[in-house]
Order: sequence, then structure tokens, then C-alpha cells
Amino acid sequence: MKNRVNELPPFIHNRRLLRIMIFIALLVIFSVVISFLYNFIVAIVLAAFSIIGLIYTIFMMNEISSDTNRYITDLSYRIHRGEQEALLEMPIGVLVLSGNSLVEWANPYLIKYFASDSILGKKLTDLDPDLQQLILKYENSNDFHTVSWHDHKFTMLVQSEYNSVYLMDITHYAQLEQRYEDKQISVGQIFLDNYDEVTQSMTDQEISNLSNYVTNELASWSQKYGIYLKQIDDDHFFLLAYAQSLTKVENDKFNILDTVRESTSKQNFPLTLSIGISYGDENLNSLADQAQSNLDLALGRGGDQVVVKAQNDTARFYGGKTNPMEKRTRVRARMISQALNELMKESDQVFVQGHTRPDMDALGACMGIRRIAQMNNKKCWIVLDKEQVHSDIQRLLEATKEYPEINKSIITPSEALSKATDNSLLILVDHSKPSISISEDVYKRLADRSVIIDHHRRGEEFPENPMLVYIEPYASSTCELITEMFEYQSHEEEPINRLEATAMLTGIFIDTQSFSMRTGTRTFDAASYLRSAGADTNEMQQFMKENVDSYLERNHLISLVEFFNGNMAMIVGEDDRKYDPVTAAQACDSLLTMSGVDASYIIYMRPDNQVGVSARSTGNINVQRIMEKMGGGGHLSSGATQIPNKKVDEVRELLLETIKNIDDNE
Repeated sequence: MKNRVNELPPFIHNRRLLRIMIFIALLVIFSVVISFLYNFIVAIVLAAFSIIGLIYTIFMMNEISSDTNRYITDLSYRIHRGEQEALLEMPIGVLVLSGNSLVEWANPYLIKYFASDSILGKKLTDLDPDLQQLILKYENSNDFHTVSWHDHKFTMLVQSEYNSVYLMDITHYAQLEQRYEDKQISVGQIFLDNYDEVTQSMTDQEISNLSNYVTNELASWSQKYGIYLKQIDDDHFFLLAYAQSLTKVENDKFNILDTVRESTSKQNFPLTLSIGISYGDENLNSLADQAQSNLDLALGRGGDQVVVKAQNDTARFYGGKTNPMEKRTRVRARMISQALNELMKESDQVFVQGHTRPDMDALGACMGIRRIAQMNNKKCWIVLDKEQVHSDIQRLLEATKEYPEINKSIITPSEALSKATDNSLLILVDHSKPSISISEDVYKRLADRSVIIDHHRRGEEFPENPMLVYIEPYASSTCELITEMFEYQSHEEEPINRLEATAMLTGIFIDTQSFSMRTGTRTFDAASYLRSAGADTNEMQQFMKENVDSYLERNHLISLVEFFNGNMAMIVGEDDRKYDPVTAAQACDSLLTMSGVDASYIIYMRPDNQVGVSARSTGNINVQRIMEKMGGGGHLSSGATQIPNKKVDEVRELLLETIKNIDDNE
């Protein structure tokens, strides 16, 4: 039966052709029958022609069906062959693996990347462990990934359900992209931090020799790395560099800083450099503005360092290994004092606030600003949250009750918000981060009319458009900076009183750890002025006295000390016990008095349920960089940060990892 079916005309198997044939046959039969009813001869002729026509139609139907079958068969063959050739010849590597990572098949394009052509039936782990690791890394992802393998760049797709891997070599395009990235323009500025102070007492010949030396060193450095350098002024240089040159200089950690500092120090004329570099923008004006901003940031952090930063990107810091040099002149202090006086006179009232949980330096600075405002006949309000203060600040607040004018000037943040107007002036003291102000809402209300007075190194978080900025990292304290301003105030007004002088001297005393840290000649000048203004050392001791609980807590924390890296000490508090930040900082300070300890850290749970970290050093280790990596800031020799949503032990591991990473990059 099967053979008979195969003997039937081919078109019989095509339903569409068969239906057409049946329709034609029925139409012919119907026509012949009708013809016989009318004329027999005509019917005979018509029947003959119909038979011939049917035979011809069947023949043509067979031809059409055969041609169609041949075409389909040929097309199917060509498609199948094309698929095979595509797999073998296409410029995309295809690898098929078994469930146990045996190579079942690979096309010739991919085989050439292996060390041997004989790879079928072998384990991929033995053939190429690197490729195996890449496949394992992306086996649960259905996305394309760019990977490096055998000094080539590939776009990889792993299809786990089919045990297939696809690799497309994009090395050429990656090289073009890298060449484009390498040729991006970077703009920078170089500033000699203390050129005016150093050359003030030098002869013309000595100045010329020093300038020539610095210029020659910078020129040699720029030629070495392919940087364009142009001197703008005696202490100012402009540079242009490709991104690839910037990368090389960063890998070398900007050793030009150490070269100039060490060489000039040997000549007894120590000069330091500050550099600000920007990149990542096609607009040269934007690059120049960002470079200037980066230079300002480097100077605000004390100089002798480099800030490399693109817009909307995280800054990278280099250098900053030395303490800022004390300025020999007070010209800037006089200019800032005069500018502050003008701003106060243009305002209807002044608000001043320190950082959260203020110390004596912050509150003493607030009281100093209040007195300067009074000397300029302006009402000044000290913004303070009395519920969040340490015992020394509480004792100072008790003492203000004997000075009603000062006591009435201390208001809460909510009162400050209700009193503030569009013409009010806000002064932030002892900090430059709005997020750690006593009241961030007060700052936001007066952000366009704000002034910054601080002695900490400037961080990335900074007010956008302050009216006046006075940041001097060389100073021991903010109280020292404000004390210098009194010299340039009107002497007709009432001078600083005993309590204000005592509070400010206490702030200097605590921040310098009894005049043993970050102390310069101007620190003693400021202390001398405050002492002559009536500062009471006995009352200072009363302010600084610890209560029994704080004393016991501090000693308990010190008992938890552990040592690491040979010259570092660390205190790790308990997760279920909260410590006062001031007490914790005092415990951290105490560790530095131990022999052989160059840096100390304390990790503890704060009352606000954040993990606090304080860091101190003798100056040989830059703890500021460590704290900045962890989201905080500070000085070269002191810093702190607060970390939410973590446990004390987790922060301990984070601190150790941060210290290790910074040491590895030195």
C-alpha cells in the first residue's frame, strides 16, 4: 500500500494543488454533461478536449509540485550547511561543555586561543583554569560581560541551561577606547604654599636661587611624565596633561611633593607644594574651575598635598604627611577680621553654632564670636542643644548664669529658626561640614549667608557658597583664630570678659593637650592675650574636671587596649554599652602617652546608637586619611568618624582593613 501511494502523482500529496485539480475536474465533467444534453457532436469534441486538458493539467501540476519539493530540499540543505559553516567560520568563539566541565565541542575560532588544539574530551580546569574561573563567575548571569583572557578583551555570555559559552574578541575596540581615555585632558594648578613667608627674609639672590631650583625640579618632573607646565607667577604654575600621564603620576604618589619639601628643608628654606587637578570633562572652562576648587581644597587641608577630583566624583588625596606650617604673618587674620566686621554690619543679627556635642573649643569660639558681634553693635545668638552636652560644657553653662547677657544669648535650634531672617548672618565655628552642625536646619535656612571659621582640614563636604571662609589647619584651635581677631576690633567697645577669656583659653588648652600638640608661637601669643584679658586658670581646672563616672569609664576603656602593627594601640568597646564621645576621645588621647605608641584608635558605641571611631597620632601617621576613608575627617594627628548600622566588631575589621589598604598604597 505504501509503494502504491508513492506511485501516485506528486501533486496528490499537496493538498492545495489536489483541491484545485478536483475543482477543475468537477467543472469539466459538469460542462461535458451539459453539452450532451444540447448537442452530441459538440459534447464529444468538448469531452476530447477536456481529457487532453486534464492530462496536461495533471502533468503541469506534477511539474509544479516537483519543482517546489526540489527547491525546498535545496534550501534546507543550504541552510543546514550555512549553519554548520557559520559555527565553524564565524568570528565568535563557541564552547560547549558537559555537566562535569568536559569540553564537548569548540569551534576553530576559539580553539586557537588555547595552548593546544586537542581540547575535546578534556576538563576545562586542566586546559585553562582562568577561563574556568570566568565561567564560574558569570554562570548565573544571562548578561554580556567584558572580561580579560590571554591578554585579550572579550565579550562573554554564559548560557548555563545549554552548557554553552560565547566569546567575542573585542581587543581592538577596547584598545581604541583605552586610547581615547588616555588622551582625555586633565587641567591642574600648582601653588607654593608658603613662598611669601619663606622669601620674606631672603636676599634677592637667595630668592632667585630658590625659585630656579623649584622651577627646574617642576620642569624635570613634568618632562618625565609628558606634562605641559607653565609658570604663571612666582608661586603659581599651570599644567595640562593627558589622562595616561595623570595615571603614571598618581601611581608614583606625586613624589615631587617629597622632593621639593626635603630638598628645600635641607637648605633651611622649607617650601611645600599644593596641587589641584581635574579631569573627566570636555569643557575646558569647567575643568579649570574644578582644578581651582581642588587647589582650594588642598590648601584648606593644610597644603603639602594633591587633590585629584572630577566633577561629581570622589576626591583622591596624595601627600599631606606633614603638619601645616605656621604662617609668619597675621595679614590674613587682619583681612578676615575686617571682612567679618563688614558682614556683621550688613546683617540685622548674627547666629553662631558649633558642631554636635560641642567641646570647649567650639563653645569658646561661639562666645568669642558673640563678643566680636557685640563690638560691632550686633546682636548675636549662640545656637546650642543643651540636652546634648558633656559635663565640662554643663559647668560652663552654669557659669554663664553669672553673666545674664551671655546666658540669654544661648538659644535652642527651634528658637534660632523662628528668629532668623533673610538678612541674618550664620557663622559655623570649629567645623565646616553642615551635616555635623548643632542644627542643619538653621544652616539650610541661612546657607546663602554663612561664614566658616575652622582649624580642621577641609573635607569634601563643604558649603556651596559661603560668604567668607577662614580655615587655617596650622592653628591649634578655632579659639586661637578668633582670639587673633580681637586685636583688629574697635577698642572703644567693651573688651572680652573673664568668662569668655577663660572659656577660650580652656578650648586652646584642651585641643593642644596642655600645649603639647599642634602648638606654634601664635598659639602662645593667643594664650598670653587671653590670660591678660582675665582668663582664670583655677576656673579652667574646674571646667576640665571629670566626674567620677567619666573617670571610671575612661579607665575601663583603657583597660581594653590591644596593640597591633608594632606601634599602634586600639580600644574596642562593647556592643551593649554606650560611652560618651568626650570620654572615649580622652581615653584615646591617653594611649599616646604610652611608650612606643605612635597612633591610637578607639571604637565604641555612642549614645545615638552609632559606632564612633576616634583616632590620634604623634604626627608620624596621618590618621586623618584613615578617618576620611571611613567617612569622617580631622587633622593629620587627630580624626574621628561615626558609622551607623554596624556593630563594634564589624567596624574594628573595617578599620584594620582601611589601615592596611592605606599602608599598601604608601
